[in-house]
Amino acid sequence: MTHREALEKLKKYGQEHVLRFFDELSESGQAELLAQIEETDFSVLSEDTDGGKKDERVITPIKVLQLPQIEEKKEEYRAKGLEAIRTGKLGAVLLAGGMGTRLGSSDPKGMYDIGLTKHVYIFQRLIENLQDVVKTAGCPIHLFVMTSEKNHEATVSFFKEKEYFGYPADHVHFFRQEMVPATDYDGKVYMESKSRIATSPNGNGGWFTSLQSAGLTDIVDKEGIEYINIFAVDNVLQRIADPVFFGAVLESGSECGSKVVKKNAPDEGVGVMCLKDGHPSIVEYYELTEELMEAKDENGEPAYNFGVILNYLFSVKALKRIVNDRMPLHIVEKKIPHIDENGDLIKPEEPNGHKYEKLVLDMVEMMDSGVPFEVVREKEFAPIKNKTGKDSVESARELLKQNGFEL
Repeated sequence: MTHREALEKLKKYGQEHVLRFFDELSESGQAELLAQIEETDFSVLSEDTDGGKKDERVITPIKVLQLPQIEEKKEEYRAKGLEAIRTGKLGAVLLAGGMGTRLGSSDPKGMYDIGLTKHVYIFQRLIENLQDVVKTAGCPIHLFVMTSEKNHEATVSFFKEKEYFGYPADHVHFFRQEMVPATDYDGKVYMESKSRIATSPNGNGGWFTSLQSAGLTDIVDKEGIEYINIFAVDNVLQRIADPVFFGAVLESGSECGSKVVKKNAPDEGVGVMCLKDGHPSIVEYYELTEELMEAKDENGEPAYNFGVILNYLFSVKALKRIVNDRMPLHIVEKKIPHIDENGDLIKPEEPNGHKYEKLVLDMVEMMDSGVPFEVVREKEFAPIKNKTGKDSVESARELLKQNGFEL
């Protein structure tokens, strides 16, 4: 891309200031900036966003497949799930684009060592969980690892260095999450440096388009994968490619399955399964009114009592149906380091702009059918978001020890 072409593209979106320091840059710096301008999708800034608008749809409770019901048919579900796994119908996607910043690490989050007497990396824990199913099924499952611009090289190198933690290397595929610009409150793109636009990953809802852009849906098609289990990097207890979960979704004929846990408090910060205008959906914790939090079902139990843990099954056929549909962009207020008009680096202490994300909860809403599937919190939910306190390295270690894992 030439300087003139870059300027024309930027003018279209009112972002000409991106080239403010162009003449001060070295030849390599200019090339870096022009390449980033060419790759960056500025059109997202003019797409529809949630804009903080109130959702006017009618929210009602959803029927959840709860533990007693699952227990009754557990072996039937397991057999059905294992049979489908053995015939190659299941793939898995690990969402691992984040860094360990909140844990005090400059490495990818999955590289964080939670061990006490030996090395136990987050990535290792997840792979070992997946290995449990692979050993039972007697065949490997294709694992697609979504990285980000910031952690791709380090993540790939780490897996190679650790020899994929014993997982078959030819069944592990890496791809980068697509990036979008970060802006000030007026929609002007921030500059990270004189030669680089401030960008951020496009949210967990961008995983399938990123997989497709990387050309990896060719593997999905070639191998006959019909469902994909997506899961987040920070839950070290979750069961991946769970044949019972898979079997239940298959038996229901649903396009989507969502693992859920009973909330530990009415105001717990998790998205809650519900119906919106009669359609399976998720209401974010900050959208739950006091009325909804206090609502009861016919048994006198809380009506909105099951929170999602970012472990989903999606039908590939359904994903392909919705891939070209526009997903809403969600605006998130963030502290965005940037340079000012003099080129000086600013590290804000308070939120100073917007990042734009697509969320997987919107993908759930775009499915024609869905099954909320309850799991035992203490056995499958140990998120690591902080170093200490709630949802931390400390709390995850305690839960792992309770479940018999040596650290």
